[in-house]
Amino acid sequence: MAKTSKDQIRQRIHTRIRSRVKGSSERPRLAVFRSVKHIYAQVIDDALGQTVASASSNEKNATNGGNIAGAKAIGKLVAERAQDKGVKSVVFDRGGYHYHGRVKALADAAREAGLKF
Repeated sequence: MAKTSKDQIRQRIHTRIRSRVKGSSERPRLAVFRSVKHIYAQVIDDALGQTVASASSNEKNATNGGNIAGAKAIGKLVAERAQDKGVKSVVFDRGGYHYHGRVKALADAAREAGLKF
């Protein structure tokens, strides 16, 4: 019997979330991925299968990496980029992570920057 890793458990939870959370052209999906060093956010139109806007702490001009301050900066940046493309409202996809810490900071920053979800 193989040991189940934390990432396998997260992947299973994420699959369950994705069965319910769908992004459309009117309300695309704001997907979050976090690694140890960085955090990534994408606004995805699942109907077309296209990324509308994205931001990550891995970009050249990003100041912080995988901490709460970096997550807030990325949340604000992805919200601004999405609004530039005409997106006002999104569906939040926490990616199988707990809604806590960096994921919550990114979501709150995106809300403060004007995205509705």
